[in-house]
Amino acid sequence: MTTLTAFLLLPATLAVQAAAADGPQYERILNGNFDSGAKTPWWTSGNTPSTITDGRLCAQIPGSTVNVWDSMIGQDDVPVENGQPYTLRFEASASLATTFRAVVQTSSQPMVTVMNKTVDVTTGTQTFTFTGTSPTTSDHTQVSFQAGGGSTPYTLCLDDISLVGGVVPPGGVRDFGSPVRVNQLGYLQNGPKRATYVTDETNPLSWRLLDDADGIVAQGKTKSHGADAMSGTNVQLIDFGQYRGTGDGYRLAVGDQLSEPFAIGNGIYKPLAQDALEYFYNNRSGIPIEAQYVGAERARDAGHLGVAPNKGDTSVPCFPGTCAYSLDVRGGWYDAGDHGKYVVNGALAAWQLLDQYEQSGDETLRIPEAGNKIPDVLDEAKWEIDFLLRMQAPSGMVHHKIHDEKWTGLPLKPAADPQQRYLYPPSTAATLNVAAVGARCARVYAKWDKALAGRCLAAADKAWKAALANPAVYAPDGGEGGGAYDDIKVTDEFSWAAAELFATTGKQAYKKAITTQLKASDGFSWQETGGLADLALARVPWRLSPVEYLRLVVRIAGVADKYLADLRSQGYANPYLPADGKYMWGSNSAVASNAMVMATAYSLTWLPKYRDGALESLDYLLGRNAINQSYVTGYGERDSHNQHHRFWAKSLDPTLPSPAPGSLAGGPNSGLQDPVAQRGLQGCAPATCYLDNIGSYSTNEVAVNWNSALAWITAFADSQQYG
Repeated sequence: MTTLTAFLLLPATLAVQAAAADGPQYERILNGNFDSGAKTPWWTSGNTPSTITDGRLCAQIPGSTVNVWDSMIGQDDVPVENGQPYTLRFEASASLATTFRAVVQTSSQPMVTVMNKTVDVTTGTQTFTFTGTSPTTSDHTQVSFQAGGGSTPYTLCLDDISLVGGVVPPGGVRDFGSPVRVNQLGYLQNGPKRATYVTDETNPLSWRLLDDADGIVAQGKTKSHGADAMSGTNVQLIDFGQYRGTGDGYRLAVGDQLSEPFAIGNGIYKPLAQDALEYFYNNRSGIPIEAQYVGAERARDAGHLGVAPNKGDTSVPCFPGTCAYSLDVRGGWYDAGDHGKYVVNGALAAWQLLDQYEQSGDETLRIPEAGNKIPDVLDEAKWEIDFLLRMQAPSGMVHHKIHDEKWTGLPLKPAADPQQRYLYPPSTAATLNVAAVGARCARVYAKWDKALAGRCLAAADKAWKAALANPAVYAPDGGEGGGAYDDIKVTDEFSWAAAELFATTGKQAYKKAITTQLKASDGFSWQETGGLADLALARVPWRLSPVEYLRLVVRIAGVADKYLADLRSQGYANPYLPADGKYMWGSNSAVASNAMVMATAYSLTWLPKYRDGALESLDYLLGRNAINQSYVTGYGERDSHNQHHRFWAKSLDPTLPSPAPGSLAGGPNSGLQDPVAQRGLQGCAPATCYLDNIGSYSTNEVAVNWNSALAWITAFADSQQYG
């Protein structure tokens, strides 16, 4: 028996006592010495500006505040354990002798205090040490220095901040469950059925497929795959594709190891295809989200319509110094876990919904517009398209984004957001996104809504001309209150917009401006849109000569072949294989987008290998992966349900809901750009760099363009149920 196993089998109290006596005491604070010159992840109140001075964090404490918490320095998402002692140590000095409070308390409700100590500080640097025992276990504890309530302003400097204690590593002892990894939703009756078994054994092993009564309905031998580089594990593969039975509650067994349960049958993807699309109604801005469509738990008031405390989106000024007008930019979808709305991300998501309609047809949705004789998918896309058109300035250029002046904390209902909202300057990239989506809108809606189609084409034409006149206006990097979505290469956006305009109008001038093709190394994303030109042309074969169309099919199939090879080369059947060996932010969207390319190749060639590759990509997203995790809320025994979101924040406030079913988490991310990931995932293998924690925005955020990719590929999977 290993030491770890022995520890885990001890009674809970004895295990904690043994660890407390003999085990390590873990540091809970990040960047406590400021040696890098950066403040992150420390924050200060809006009235408390701070800098790193001589290797210390120095904050300007304002005078004439009322409460001690009116001026704070803090760090969030610090994990603590019930019954464990913690030692807070730091150095402090001030420009005058005064007092402040050193506080460790949970930020989630109900609020619980670990320690709250008075600090008597002088102009000389002193070291302070305090201890306290945590009365709770929480991943969302806040360490803060509360300096408000005084009449005289002063400077407070801190250094060498440390909080030590606890017996569990900051990321916890990770338990990936069964080594038999399957698609936890299930498999189509006539589709591929493969699984992965994690083992160092190299000889073939016996596997059994069990029904819901534990009867053996199929069996066979595993096939050795060997090392899987992205996960750092050795694996064997299981293929039970010959089984054609249907039902629920199946499990795969290898020895005494059992997989999570799953279904086999036709129609298993229909609920997910619907839920993945209804994600968008849940995240609409400027409209009440009603219980009759989403249930009482997820119903909420309309956000950002100018009802106090909202400043509203009906008359939004430009960021100071950038323009002198305001625009009505209500509506659209909140982009991700925050309340920002971004043209380049929203346009890609809207484009995928339009393309999904052309690929797979309509999907019946629970939305207010249902029954209006327009396809529900197009009704939902219109909510975003109307917003995109409102972002167009009188010049024809399109504002890059709109969001809060400062970052807001979690949790926060959209209707309770008190921040001033600003339009950020137009960009060539955003302008070309509207040209591209406007052109696609004009073609797709021509049958259903001629007025909208006309508005879209007029906006697309105006945007194209404005971009030609302003070909190098880039969104600035950085900023506060929202994501940058910066992009200094727009040749790809020009090509995509030209392709969509050509597809809609047939004008040769646009065809000549198409300069990009789909490439496996780039795929497509909000920042790399060149490949969308080929995907746009695939929808309008009548615009191309037979030779041009054949070449297009060969190009798309060639990229699909590369993704299929990447999928087959990995132990967990992932079509995403980064060349640098590092998973990117939103890696799950790359999985779904690459699957979309394979599915498109199938629709062009009817070669079953592409269909199978697209379906196996869903296996990865739904549990056949390195951490045995379904990344889709509500689907699978081990599903993500704590995604980073300001309203879907049940883990912080039990009165708020968990994410809606069908919400896709961003997925493993080698960058570890948030404090929760930095504490809990140091040294992680790329495919395991993920935490289902609301604070881990770099691995566990949601986003519209990720869910649009999921919606597209699940609709395709549902359409293949009888293939």
